[in-house]
Amino acid sequence: MARRNKHSRYWVSRTFLALALLMLGILPGCKRDKPPATERAPASDVQPVPVADRQSAPTPVETAVGLFREPKVSIQNIVKAAQDRWTPAYEQWWDRAAPDFTLTDIEGQTHKLSDYQGKDVVVAFWATWVGACKLEVGHLKELRSAYPKDKLAILAITKEPAALVKKWAADQGINYTVLSDARGLPAPFDQAETVPCSFFVGPDGKFKLAINGMVPASDAKAIVEAR
Repeated sequence: MARRNKHSRYWVSRTFLALALLMLGILPGCKRDKPPATERAPASDVQPVPVADRQSAPTPVETAVGLFREPKVSIQNIVKAAQDRWTPAYEQWWDRAAPDFTLTDIEGQTHKLSDYQGKDVVVAFWATWVGACKLEVGHLKELRSAYPKDKLAILAITKEPAALVKKWAADQGINYTVLSDARGLPAPFDQAETVPCSFFVGPDGKFKLAINGMVPASDAKAIVEAR
């Protein structure tokens, strides 16, 4: 009987010890693995971006567009940079409303200057027999190709017969409007006695600039862009 009690006490003690070890979490197979600590950069290396800076920072697309966007140039600066390439003319008309006129092109179509309000218009006086006018044809063709027709119109006016001008224009591959009847034009258009002579009219219908002499395409584009 004593031996049986002794054996019972042994198993009770062993069971109690096992339960104690389980509670302490030190028995093999019962140890809880702690999740590995997340590595963090030293505090000195962390530089948070302020909210204001994140909102105002330009996108890569905006930055790229800004690099290629040409700044607007004033008419005064264009005139100063022209030096002796051409001469400004009819200054008293600058920033005044351009008077309307109606002329017929070499295809028999009529054109009114007022029909082109809302876009830039170049009114260029020229002649087939003038060397500078022949050279200017290439610049006007380049200018015409640089802008869509809803942004720019070029009206080239000559006093020569329509049949002669039509053949000459076809041979030169002219891609802008050619008007062959210069009668009855209002001032200051009727004062253009030397050629080439150009009048630049803005989308608001006012004169931007008037020029005596050949205007290179680069200068013409700057005048069109000027506001």
